[in-house]
Amino acid sequence: MKIICIGRNYSEHIRELNNETPEEPVIFIKPDTALLRNNNPFYIPDFSKDVHHEVEIVVKINKPGRAIPVPFAKDYYTHISLGIDFTARDLQSQLKAKGLPWEKAKGFDHSAAIGEFFPITDFSSTLHQLPFSLHKNNVLVQSGNTHQMIHSVDEIIAYVSNFFSLRIGDYIFTGTPAGVGPVNHGDILQGNIEDKEILNFRILG
Repeated sequence: MKIICIGRNYSEHIRELNNETPEEPVIFIKPDTALLRNNNPFYIPDFSKDVHHEVEIVVKINKPGRAIPVPFAKDYYTHISLGIDFTARDLQSQLKAKGLPWEKAKGFDHSAAIGEFFPITDFSSTLHQLPFSLHKNNVLVQSGNTHQMIHSVDEIIAYVSNFFSLRIGDYIFTGTPAGVGPVNHGDILQGNIEDKEILNFRILG
């Protein structure tokens, strides 16, 4: 099982971090030890003093494939969830400044929180126009809609499958909208797709 993540897929998020807009999807991978399930608490790691939340729609792959054409990508998933790509922003900035890979800032233990998966048909909106949000301590901090994606879910699956064979059970984090920010001990994160609560857990450490 792989956790494949897409960076810089929402224009407003690109602007808030002063990054360049990529011509192709930006891919990075988290190990399976990054998974955080069942709304278990997230513990801030000792090596970072600036961990940020990044809420994202997550797609679960339901059959194997490689070099998938865009028109057929829709056949490779039926269930979605909401996830948080936790990022050690201070560590990431240090590594990027040195021109080094920044997996340590993205792939550390429990840095990929994922909620329960639901059939796409459970939602009133299509996957291509699906609203989602994140509240921190009952305050809205991130709000997005999949129609704002630079690269759609189907385009992402087609592109990724040219480099990595997809397997049943792989997860794809599809990018985060604007509003990323730090988490602190005692914070409560609550995430929704439409009006359905998917995530609700506490930050500790």
